[in-house]
Amino acid sequence: MNIIIYTVLILAALYFLLRFFAAINSKKISKSIRILLFIGLIVFAVLFAVAGKFLLTLPLTVASLALLKLKGLSFFQIISLFRLIQTLRNSGRFSFNNKNVSNTNTMSVTEAYKILNLNPSQKVTKEDVNKAYIKIQKKIHPDISPETSRLSSIVNEAKDIVLNNLA
Repeated sequence: MNIIIYTVLILAALYFLLRFFAAINSKKISKSIRILLFIGLIVFAVLFAVAGKFLLTLPLTVASLALLKLKGLSFFQIISLFRLIQTLRNSGRFSFNNKNVSNTNTMSVTEAYKILNLNPSQKVTKEDVNKAYIKIQKKIHPDISPETSRLSSIVNEAKDIVLNNLA
């Protein structure tokens, strides 16, 4: 639904911009600008038609969370949060649509390393695990954003699994 709204807004803005430039006295300038805007409109239409369902779903949601609830996130932190959510979605442990998913299955050690963004082939210390855990929790702790409490509990479980694996 968002793609339709954005497309209509862009088309309306371009329509009014074209009407403005069409009223300019110089025919040569208005003609070149109209052609340029028409080509830009086609490029935007193709972009939204082909990649819109990917561009305006989860990344837009993560960016909205960052702007509304998780104050002070940089672009790179948003990308790492997006990677965390993608990892959890791919493993079947997190879904935006079904909030009552029971996570009765145990998390594997490789999944736990992946969630904490650690490399299991390298020698990982307890301090490395705690640093990675704190870095993620600063972004998704329930005190900052209550909507991320499930993510926080999954990250807690991943930390426990990695620490138990180190011992």
